[in-house]
Amino acid sequence: MESLYALLLGYLLGSVPFGLILTNLLGEGNLRSIGSGNIGATNVLRTGNKGLAAATLLLDAGKGFLAVWLAWRLLPMAAPLAGLGAVLGHCLPIWLRFKGGKGVATTLGVALGLTWPVGLAYAATWLVMLALSRISSLSGMAAAVAAPLAAFGLGYRALVPALAAIALIIIWLHRENIQRLRAGTEPKLGNKG
Repeated sequence: MESLYALLLGYLLGSVPFGLILTNLLGEGNLRSIGSGNIGATNVLRTGNKGLAAATLLLDAGKGFLAVWLAWRLLPMAAPLAGLGAVLGHCLPIWLRFKGGKGVATTLGVALGLTWPVGLAYAATWLVMLALSRISSLSGMAAAVAAPLAAFGLGYRALVPALAAIALIIIWLHRENIQRLRAGTEPKLGNKG
C-alpha cells in the first residue's frame, strides 16, 4: 500500500500543468496549439517568453522534488516510486486527457530529491549536451540515461529501477524526436521551428 500511496502522491503533484497554467494566466495563448503542443518548458520557450519558460522549468522541477521530499518524510521506503509517479503525472496528466509533457524538467527535480549527486549528474549531462548540441530533446534523453547510470556507479542502487523506468518513459516520449534526429531535421534551440 505504501508503494501505491507514493505513486499516487507523485502522480497528483506531477500532473499540475504549470506551463499551461502560466501561459494562460499571462496571455501567451493556448500552449496546446503552439509548437509541439507539449506543456513543458521547451514548448513554453516557443512563445518567445524566456522568463516564462524558465519559470515553467523551475516549477516542473519543483513538483518532482516536492513529490520525493514529501515521500521521504511520509513513505520513506517508497520515495523513488513517488518520483516515478511525478514523472508519469507530468507526462500523462488525467486533467489533460493524458497528453502532457516529456518529463525532462520534472525528472531533474526527482533526481535532486532522491540524492543530490545523482541530481547533479543529471543536470550536468543535460547542460553539457545542450551546450554542445543546442538540441533540447537530445540533452533531455542523455540526462535521463545518465541518472540511473550515475545512481548505479555512485552506489545508490536502490534508486536504479525507478530512474531506469523514468529514462525509458522519456525515451519513449521522444520517439518522434529520435526520428527527426536521425533525419537531421530536429530543431535546435534558438532556431525557428
